[in-house]
Amino acid sequence: MAVEDYRPWIDPNQTEITIARQCALLGLARSSYYYHPQEETAENLLLMRLLDEQYTRTPFYGIRRMTAWLRSYGKEVNHKRVARLLRLMGLETIYPKRRLSLPDAQHKIYPYLLRGFEINRPNQVWSTDITYVRLHAGYIYLVAIMDWFSRYVLSWEVSVTMESEFCVSALERALQTGRPEIFNSDQGSQFTSLDFIRPLETLGIRISMDGRGRVFDNIFLERLWRTVKYEEVYLKDYLSVPAAIDSLRLYFQFYNLERLHQSLDYRTPASVHYACGRRSR
Repeated sequence: MAVEDYRPWIDPNQTEITIARQCALLGLARSSYYYHPQEETAENLLLMRLLDEQYTRTPFYGIRRMTAWLRSYGKEVNHKRVARLLRLMGLETIYPKRRLSLPDAQHKIYPYLLRGFEINRPNQVWSTDITYVRLHAGYIYLVAIMDWFSRYVLSWEVSVTMESEFCVSALERALQTGRPEIFNSDQGSQFTSLDFIRPLETLGIRISMDGRGRVFDNIFLERLWRTVKYEEVYLKDYLSVPAAIDSLRLYFQFYNLERLHQSLDYRTPASVHYACGRRSR
């Protein structure tokens, strides 16, 4: 894992700018600076790279089918190893099943509010999700918050851990731009934590959570991840965390400001988000 790559960018002896602020300027959660992850073997990193690409193509493949697919490429793996790597990557098959990762039992789970719900304006519904992003010699996690109507990516953050801090940071940044009526997420512990839920409740935002094993409840984020993977991640070979952040920053600028969406009548997310937002006021 290339965690050390971003440490030279941060000066712990700097008195004018705190470590937290330096991490924020780099687009990193502060926990990423202090975290020392266990190394994965080169073989496991290769398997994770293959699993990520195959999952993007066939998200309906379960653990045993993924295992068989790897074996067809000469990889001698068992389903327990594949299950562990998929769990580490945060990947789930898109049909109802026993979950690979469970929400914190102490955290409240909210009902799904969007079934049959008509979305016709920006800032009506926001949603969030986390995905795995490979590096040349490691991986990071990427979280994004999107407006459902315009497909505009309001904020994003990366982290080397699945702790909730980087998700909270992305939420705080998104809330600086506006306020949704409903905020949707899955039932992961990052999104059910009090640090994440409290700002939403304080602002009177209704909270919606996907049903168990129902990835399609958050389909727009699933489509975003496919787009980011095929148009950005799989075309690059990020040598470090800062390199990944810089490249992702440019991509999301392109995605919001330049990329034409067929579902938006070949307009950009930014043009729909802000033009419709002005009309709604």
